[in-house]
Amino acid sequence: MAKNQDNRQTNLKRGIRVEIASLVYNVIEVVVSVTVGLLTGSAALVSWGLDSTVEATSAATLIWRLKSEVDGADKRTVLHRKKVALFVVACAFWIVVAAILYEAVSAFISQDTPDFNWWGIAILGASLVVNPFLAWGKYRYGKRLDAPALKYDAKDTMICQYQTIVVLAGIGLTQWMGWWWADPVAALLIVPYVAWEAFEATKDARSVDPDEAEATADA
Repeated sequence: MAKNQDNRQTNLKRGIRVEIASLVYNVIEVVVSVTVGLLTGSAALVSWGLDSTVEATSAATLIWRLKSEVDGADKRTVLHRKKVALFVVACAFWIVVAAILYEAVSAFISQDTPDFNWWGIAILGASLVVNPFLAWGKYRYGKRLDAPALKYDAKDTMICQYQTIVVLAGIGLTQWMGWWWADPVAALLIVPYVAWEAFEATKDARSVDPDEAEATADA
């Protein structure tokens, strides 16, 4: 029993380190991509950066949730933080869906062709390399800890990987083929995946009941 507890503590601490790395990297993604996207008029790049705010928010919330267990919080507190973490992730997803739709529709109305910027390409290229490692770490420790929020965070990171490829394709078609509409279309292709994860995270958050811990203790 003691050995299992030690293993869980080890996995919790490693899960926290993965989330800290994710938080730092995603803050960099947000700053670079949103800044470049706004300067160049790229709806796809801004939308991609906004989704990175979900990952940053999710990482910060999960650090808070996992740390409570490391610090020896009671089961009710752990379940409460688990519920909050899932709701924060879900809300962040829904906000990003709305933001992406706004950016894409605005781009369709203006029909402006976004400018090219190497900083945007650089951060997208870096994400193609970094995201698979972060997703693997999150899913690995989410599975070991039976933590749905960590697993959702891993899925969001892989969604970001898909988005990265879509945004790169959109920028390429816009710049080299002159298709102004490719950029907002690339942004809209992100929406179904984000909306689905928002729905799933919301459903799981509602299923968590912190009072179950007290009921179990009284039984």
